[in-house]
Amino acid sequence: MRDQDKSVAIIGCGFVADLYMRSLQTFPDIRVTGVWDHDAARLAAFCAHWGLSAAPDQAALLDMLPKDGVVLNLTNPSAHFEVNSACLNAGHHVYCEKPLAMTVAEAKTLTELAAAKGLQLASAPCSVLGEAAQTLGQAIRNGTAGTPRAIYAELDDGFVPQAPFRKWMTESGAPWPYEDEFRVGCTLEHAGYYLSWLLSWFGGVRSVTAASAEVIPDKAGTGPFAPDLSVATLFFENGPVTRLTCSIVAPHDHGMKVIGDDGVLTCNAAWDNSAKIRYARRMTVRRKLLEHPFPKRLRIAGETHPKTGRWGAASMNFALGPAEMLDAIAEDRPSRLSGNYALHLTEVTLAIQNAGDDTGAQKMTTTCQPMEPMPWAT
Repeated sequence: MRDQDKSVAIIGCGFVADLYMRSLQTFPDIRVTGVWDHDAARLAAFCAHWGLSAAPDQAALLDMLPKDGVVLNLTNPSAHFEVNSACLNAGHHVYCEKPLAMTVAEAKTLTELAAAKGLQLASAPCSVLGEAAQTLGQAIRNGTAGTPRAIYAELDDGFVPQAPFRKWMTESGAPWPYEDEFRVGCTLEHAGYYLSWLLSWFGGVRSVTAASAEVIPDKAGTGPFAPDLSVATLFFENGPVTRLTCSIVAPHDHGMKVIGDDGVLTCNAAWDNSAKIRYARRMTVRRKLLEHPFPKRLRIAGETHPKTGRWGAASMNFALGPAEMLDAIAEDRPSRLSGNYALHLTEVTLAIQNAGDDTGAQKMTTTCQPMEPMPWAT
């Protein structure tokens, strides 16, 4: 596959689609062959803003895409299974916004369908391929802080139901889909941003013990709404015990602490590919044990990947996943974000989301291997 033949087609022109288009501009060798959305007005506005071609329907869009191209499924989560199935059955590789599907059974069906057809099916988020995640992963592999014994990870976004979310709008005019966000829930929407990092470093989760609840009643829109708070303890097959918290309740905190024998590795911005990774070695002063008050910043030597500017709360390149997938197709290898990884990410996320207050320990039925680091992070 020649560079000029790297092609993607977009299904869904909602809020996240503009973030993908902004990111795709950092990969000039990838072209968008066409776009489709069931909302004609939204489709027209999106295509006019970005100078793209609108397809008359989904079937026509798929016909326009070369067989070695990738469909970007950016539809609402409730449509993911149907759209993913249609694209795979049409013979196309698919990169899907999170979650892959709304149930584990559906995710397994999709994974089996992709394998049967010799196609790749990958899942967002792709920040795991970004500089911050890869830098932290390199430090873990190198034993910078010694053997990791525990990890605390937070994905709290503030008391979102009181935020001025009706004013949140993308550059092509798509409003933040608050009703859908509240129905799907912050765990399905956000847990993957750190869960993907954890799976990439340590591989499969053996067991999940979690609790989830809706603690903010009377949100805007029509319910039923998903839990707006979840707390999970993850037991890996080969990794440290990890606590992962997601909420749209607690004050904004996207911090991760990897606690090792010799000190602590930290990241404070999950949604920033350039977030600073720091190491504070453990030390004793007189009779006190503490982490060094001036932690060392860790960096990867050399160039990493294209960066995007900040837009809203995020500074992430959403095209890292599609670009890696296109490279994988060209090199005839599995994408880092596809196959067992995508399925396992979905199962663990759903286990946390659906835990409620009485599920107890949940044994996972899927697993995955640690992810191959990006070439510039080995």
